[in-house]
Amino acid sequence: MTATAGVSESDLSVLIQLDAASGVSRQNALAAATGWDRTRLSHLLTRMEARGYLTRRKSGPGVEVAISDAGRAALEGAQAPLHAAVERHLLSKLGAEDKAALRTILHLLGGAE
Repeated sequence: MTATAGVSESDLSVLIQLDAASGVSRQNALAAATGWDRTRLSHLLTRMEARGYLTRRKSGPGVEVAISDAGRAALEGAQAPLHAAVERHLLSKLGAEDKAALRTILHLLGGAE
């Protein structure tokens, strides 16, 4: 899926987190949301910034990370392959009852259907 979309799984994780945060997040909040070590995240953000997917700026005692237009385009480009992968590897293996149960669980967790 990531090869088709042209972004790595890690890039996609960061872009999804930024999108969920209305496009801007503190770097330490991204580390917490992804569960990644701050050093790993910092190196990834440096690579993503070099590719134009995001910008970073010092903000008080921390760093603010913002998705760029190129990052939004990469995220949008990944959506169709991501949905196809979910359908192929998860949903196609579930019956109607299981799909209904999954929708219920996602709703209870506050996730998307």
